Amino acid sequence: MNSPSRRAILAVALLSLPFASSVATAQTWPDNKPIRIIVGFAPGGFTDVLGRLIGQKLSERLNTAVVVDNKPGAAGTLGADLVSKSKPDGHTLLLAHSNSNSVAPALYPKLPYNILTDFTPIIPVANTPLLLTVNPNVPAKNVAEFVALAKSKPGELRFASSGGGSAQHLAAERFQLATGTKMTHIPYKGSGQAIVDLLSGQVELNFESPPNVMTHAKAGKLRLLAITSDKRSPLLPDVPTMAEAGVKNAEMLQWFAVMGPAKMPADITKRLNTEIAAILKMPEVQEKIASQGGEIMGGSTEDFAKFLTTDSAAFARLIKEAKITLE
Repeated sequence: MNSPSRRAILAVALLSLPFASSVATAQTWPDNKPIRIIVGFAPGGFTDVLGRLIGQKLSERLNTAVVVDNKPGAAGTLGADLVSKSKPDGHTLLLAHSNSNSVAPALYPKLPYNILTDFTPIIPVANTPLLLTVNPNVPAKNVAEFVALAKSKPGELRFASSGGGSAQHLAAERFQLATGTKMTHIPYKGSGQAIVDLLSGQVELNFESPPNVMTHAKAGKLRLLAITSDKRSPLLPDVPTMAEAGVKNAEMLQWFAVMGPAKMPADITKRLNTEIAAILKMPEVQEKIASQGGEIMGGSTEDFAKFLTTDSAAFARLIKEAKITLE
């Protein structure tokens, strides 16, 4: 065989290597190695519930161990940072939250990762709205009465949150901008103590996740005035949306998704998207998420990447307009 022919064969062989490598990766992953899902919050919250739910079903479908690893701290950014610096082999994933992967850049000037370049978007899982919740001693039976009360006492009404920059905090700031009211923020290190103080009247209100307040509301210990989604919740059909209550531009959803480190192989990313999309269609999974006041999302990796860009920009505008800074 002459030299040009040998060179042509070698060139074809080299060009085929990426394809061969991709096929090999698709066929061998997850290599009987455990997959770790990092949750940037403490056990028991909705992020943790979703991580364990997805992990269990993923383990069954891939026939490999899936371990949920809670790394709480700094509104989920500690866990997100850990994943951003992990090997992109499909064995370390993040149960991402809007706090850590959309809101954080506008709040943390020294954030150790870039939400758009240091992660591989895989699939959005679910979102949940928040409920404008007041202590029963607050003399307001609906949103209109509450807005009138807040305007009559600027700065006197205290709203709790699970921390500065949390979804609860941002929802309250958006509500104040939409209504022209001024209230005082009382941040806590999580929802637990915030709700305890709301129940006791140490604070007057909170924008809280449905699972954390529904039981108290049904017992008459709290009053639900409105929900921050664009439609009513099937769990709470009598609670109006903000728009229905007369307040425009006060919608707020916190989302949850599965992501990986940047530069994950495309075939593994696609496989995970396909598997988790199938999991989200399971009746028991849909029932569990609905019972927590959540709504299934799903979709392609490409659409998720576009969503991250627009969502982070929207939160950045809110944070700038509301002049939110973290002490």
